[in-house]
Amino acid sequence: MLGQGASSTVESQVTDIAILGAGAVGQLICHQLHSAGLAVGLIAREASASTTETNWQDLVFCPLPSTDASADSVSYRVPKCSLDSTGLQQVKLLIVCVKAYQVIDAISPLLDKLSPQCHILLLHNGMGPHLALAPKLQGRGLSLGTTSQGVLRQSRWQVKQTGQGLTQFGHFTGPALPKSLHDGLLNAIPNSEWVEAIIPSLWQKLAVNAAINPLTALHQCPNGTLAQAQFTQTIASILDELVEVAAHDGIALDRQMLEERVYRVIELTAANFSSMHQDVAHHRPTEIEQISGYICDRASAHGLSAATNAKMCQAIKQLSPITPQA
Repeated sequence: MLGQGASSTVESQVTDIAILGAGAVGQLICHQLHSAGLAVGLIAREASASTTETNWQDLVFCPLPSTDASADSVSYRVPKCSLDSTGLQQVKLLIVCVKAYQVIDAISPLLDKLSPQCHILLLHNGMGPHLALAPKLQGRGLSLGTTSQGVLRQSRWQVKQTGQGLTQFGHFTGPALPKSLHDGLLNAIPNSEWVEAIIPSLWQKLAVNAAINPLTALHQCPNGTLAQAQFTQTIASILDELVEVAAHDGIALDRQMLEERVYRVIELTAANFSSMHQDVAHHRPTEIEQISGYICDRASAHGLSAATNAKMCQAIKQLSPITPQA
């Protein structure tokens, strides 16, 4: 059954907000913005899309039964711009939802084609790309975000929401996100908030990822298995190292709060398989360099040791393909 948006037709191809990276999270955010009446579209990275300046993409969204019991799915249509589209000049906000290791290669071809006033928002797991991207912005503003909303891709252009969660945004560098876009994001995305100090929030999310993702991938288990006593010491060591490294980066984290948060996520997502588990199981590159690897990089910068995180990083690298460079 098609939901309320089944026959939706967009009259204008003007796209105020563009999403780069139409994976599960990208399509979830696209649906939420579209449902709120915002002018949102997708940027096509496929070579075949470059033959047309702008076309349309039909998508299907399957909501949580508890939030919309009347609809099995919602079908809708949004503009889809190619990399050489003049429509890119109209984009006021670019939301980047690719994997962390893809950020620089994905966004670099766009920087000379986007408006100088276009604001950029990174929304991915892990940390690091913001530091590499900042010098390339040419005066544009950069915001960072994180989301714990659950979503699975069921086919190329169909996703299913599997859980609610907190979404946080915050300013990092350059001009601030215009108020209309700031308010639009918060109104469109359920349980979202603007965080003035976004970097500490990203470190907190990094702690959850560092504690859960590598271990579930290495032991081929769902998140809930990590509640067993055999993992207690490893999780504690991962968090100890992260808190020490963050402190040397000027970020004070509450160690006890982090541990409670990790185990709360383990409990609430007990039946879920982490994204890194899925990547390893499907022989895909992982974001280990932007999770455990980032902790190790920052530790090295301060002359510290992060032995447990380094062990996680090396073990995952032995299981997963080499991270693509382009």
